Amino acid sequence: MTEDDIPDLSDRPWIVLDTTYDVEAWMDSYNRDLQRVAREAGLKPNATGYGICFGLGHGGEIYMHTMPEGDIVLDVTPEAEWVAPLIAAATGTEPPRGQIWPLPGEKLTQLVLGLSSLIATTRIVLDHDFRIRKRW
Repeated sequence: MTEDDIPDLSDRPWIVLDTTYDVEAWMDSYNRDLQRVAREAGLKPNATGYGICFGLGHGGEIYMHTMPEGDIVLDVTPEAEWVAPLIAAATGTEPPRGQIWPLPGEKLTQLVLGLSSLIATTRIVLDHDFRIRKRW
């Protein structure tokens, strides 16, 4: 792989999403970009270390991975613990004991809509430890 082949993984400014239509359009675009970058990086379709990182305007990051069956795994960094009550309210779920949040896929729209005004940047990540247990 040459330097020209390396996908762009830099931070991108976030545009606040106000409606469910905005969120669904963003999810479609993000999914296409993520699949393209993963393909360019040579990742297998069932790899678990890639996803998106939301950089929060008031500090901290949230890493998000979508499982093949559609469920979501969030890794909320310690600097972003302040946003846990909003994640719980937006998704109707109880906060976990640690920083890893397993969420059903149908909560994605509510999650992104709830976090939208707090996100400053996004970036695609290809190698994050989401602490996902492998199913053998």
